[in-house]
Amino acid sequence: MILDGAPLIAIHKARYYKRKDGLALGPGPFVTGLEYATDQKASVVGKPEQTFFIQALSDLGCSPSEAVMIGDDARDDVGGAQNAGMLGILVRSGKYREGDENKISPPPHLTCDSFPDAVEHILQNLL
Repeated sequence: MILDGAPLIAIHKARYYKRKDGLALGPGPFVTGLEYATDQKASVVGKPEQTFFIQALSDLGCSPSEAVMIGDDARDDVGGAQNAGMLGILVRSGKYREGDENKISPPPHLTCDSFPDAVEHILQNLL
């Protein structure tokens, strides 16, 4: 179908995701393989695309400067949000791996040990 002109659409291209038994290969490598095989670039409609964040904020009646993204994925959660004009806080839980905060530019606004720590920072420093 793709070779006949159908678009290649991906929800996201995450490299891996967190399961109960550890990390598992995400859709990213498969999407990249399809891109290579079909010589087409996938349209990504989820994180980390800027339009994903902007649309969600618009639906909430919120501007990027009024929002903070807390996530365990430096590229898809924090990097995507920051590219959309939001502050991004990376948490060292879930699928976080040591050094992830150094893999994006700009770096996260803050890196916290947990989601509750990130919320506490927001309540104490950003409101």
